[in-house]
Amino acid sequence: MRLLVTGGLGFIGSNFILRMLEHEDIEITNVDAELFGSDQRNLSQIKHSNRYNYVKGNISNKKFMEEQISKCDAVVNFAAESHVDRSINDANPFLVSNIRGAFTILDIITKQKKRMIQISTDEVFGSLNQGTADEKTKFNPSSPYAATKAAAELLINSYSVTFDSDVIITRCTNNFGPRQFAEKLIPKTIILANNNSKIPIYGEGKNIRDWIYVDNHCDAVEKSLFKGKSGESYNISAKNEINNITIVKKILKMMDKSEELIEFVEDRPGHDFRYSMTSKKISEELDWKIDIDFDKGLEKTIQWYLDNPEIMNNVSQTILDSTPWKN
Repeated sequence: MRLLVTGGLGFIGSNFILRMLEHEDIEITNVDAELFGSDQRNLSQIKHSNRYNYVKGNISNKKFMEEQISKCDAVVNFAAESHVDRSINDANPFLVSNIRGAFTILDIITKQKKRMIQISTDEVFGSLNQGTADEKTKFNPSSPYAATKAAAELLINSYSVTFDSDVIITRCTNNFGPRQFAEKLIPKTIILANNNSKIPIYGEGKNIRDWIYVDNHCDAVEKSLFKGKSGESYNISAKNEINNITIVKKILKMMDKSEELIEFVEDRPGHDFRYSMTSKKISEELDWKIDIDFDKGLEKTIQWYLDNPEIMNNVSQTILDSTPWKN
């Protein structure tokens, strides 16, 4: 199978590529624009593999993507501007990548009759004070980032209905694990704690997310690619709702660091309080389940960063800033 992965130099995309190359009958082309969050070091271990090909390019470039998609059997679209804080500061790059880019792929795979897996997010459902979102829950995005991901989903659904495009949408909760970009909560906490620096916590730290180890997410995407039903969407959740302050304290305990490093800072504008999804559908229909629990995943994540000091020690202060939406 020839697989085109977009955004494969990023966090989840790189982990997915490494996982898929364990299958000896799969060849992968990785298209990445090398924008914010991309890192060549994420895939340095496979750069000489004869089953891996890297091509720098932008998914919104129609002519470029027509050529790349013509050489593959299916597309998994991880490419996206994904950091909520930055969408508050400037939403335009999110519109270009998350809507225009996704549409470019969608239109091409429809004409070339290929399969597309669109990687979306639980944030399309917005903040839930109670209850849990399933695949039929109405969208209620709160941030520019979430709105662009919801817009892409609507376009994809419209093509499924109108043109019978072979498309599947997966929505996942908060990922963590090796290779995550440093401005996200868990890697930022690990890096700052390792340096005995203050760790910023938005507001009171009570915002709740459902945390999933990245390998579990990649497993779900793989099952959706090979076993998923065209036109369907699948929610991916670990049923592991934890607030931010608890996460940070757990990391500090695992790293034998003092909670005095915690510093409460100004809360982010429009900060959703709680996300929650059920993954009952993908569990029942595609036989997906969690293999790595939260604590084990967190231990593996901390160890990965400690084992990669060249990444830990080369993060700009701007990325570690306590209020990045103001930069």
